Amino acid sequence: MTKLALSELTLSHFRSHKRAVVTADARPMAIYGPNGAGKTNLLEAVSLLSPGRGLRRAGADDLTRRPEALGWKVTGILQSLHQTHELETWAEAGNPRQLRIDGKSAPQIALGRIGRILWLVPSMDRLWIEGAEGRRRFLDRATLSFEPTHAEAVLTYEKAMRERNRLLKDMVRDPHWYTVIEGQMAQSGAAMQRNRLNAIAQLTAAQEEATTAFPTATLALTSPDPIPDDLQAALSDNRSRDMAAGRTLIGPHRADLDATYASKDVPAKDCSTGEQKALLISLILANGRALARDFGAPPILLLDEVAAHLDAPRRAALYDEICSLGAQAFMTGTGPELFAELGERAQYAEVTESDGQSIVTQKDSL
Repeated sequence: MTKLALSELTLSHFRSHKRAVVTADARPMAIYGPNGAGKTNLLEAVSLLSPGRGLRRAGADDLTRRPEALGWKVTGILQSLHQTHELETWAEAGNPRQLRIDGKSAPQIALGRIGRILWLVPSMDRLWIEGAEGRRRFLDRATLSFEPTHAEAVLTYEKAMRERNRLLKDMVRDPHWYTVIEGQMAQSGAAMQRNRLNAIAQLTAAQEEATTAFPTATLALTSPDPIPDDLQAALSDNRSRDMAAGRTLIGPHRADLDATYASKDVPAKDCSTGEQKALLISLILANGRALARDFGAPPILLLDEVAAHLDAPRRAALYDEICSLGAQAFMTGTGPELFAELGERAQYAEVTESDGQSIVTQKDSL
């Protein structure tokens, strides 16, 4: 199988890491160490080699090492579809994040054309019981993995909606101010809806085609109000109602991802904590399987504290599926015993803290 993997990762003044260099092959990497040592910071650095703000959605200034606050830099050597790419992303103090691919400045969307990175972090454990915003973000990350232009559609829609909401709050009634904005929202909104439905279809197919130890989720895209086929006409008709509310009340920005534990026919929100976690893992693995077919290589997986609430048989099943998929997975845990089932199938790194900075020590085995 064609591989997608980072062969080298370098961090400079990034979070708790003054300098760190990690070399890797295409096998999973188990990263262990005490809480607060800087394990998740390594995963966050990798996540910045994909479009967007990374797994913590942090601003550029928040990523710099304190107290120096000199700015930060992350570089990676990516092996992708028989090609090698040098990736550099950084931000100087007080300035926005920048990106170079193979020595040339590039927009973030270009990262989605040469690689795919998926993640699962502890903050997502409450995905099914909290608000719709987190589920939309989860779905949009999956959608972006299949269709890199999805990010542009979302940004265009949200920018136009902010302009429309300003008009609504200012009680502007002249229709000429709305026509172009609502046209932009309709066009980009249709792309968002189409991309999201396609992602759900791909995730569903990937779940149905696989034999897995993790539960299958039945997925659906829902909304408080149905999203009309002619969104531009609906936005025009709904201006009075929206003006009273001071915001846009219909459109893909109000969509939600509905999930049901398929074999039990129980909504995800009503499942146990362990079942909710298993459903998340199932969707990440399904996303990986679908991308292996769609992109041509399985994605890089970032799994933060993924084994913390799994018993030994379920951990072993997860590791078996990752290795069967052929994905390079960066996984964190507090102790090496959490990765015992991986054995020689993985590479290992211990992260410790000394004198206020993180130290990464790579190991051949546990």
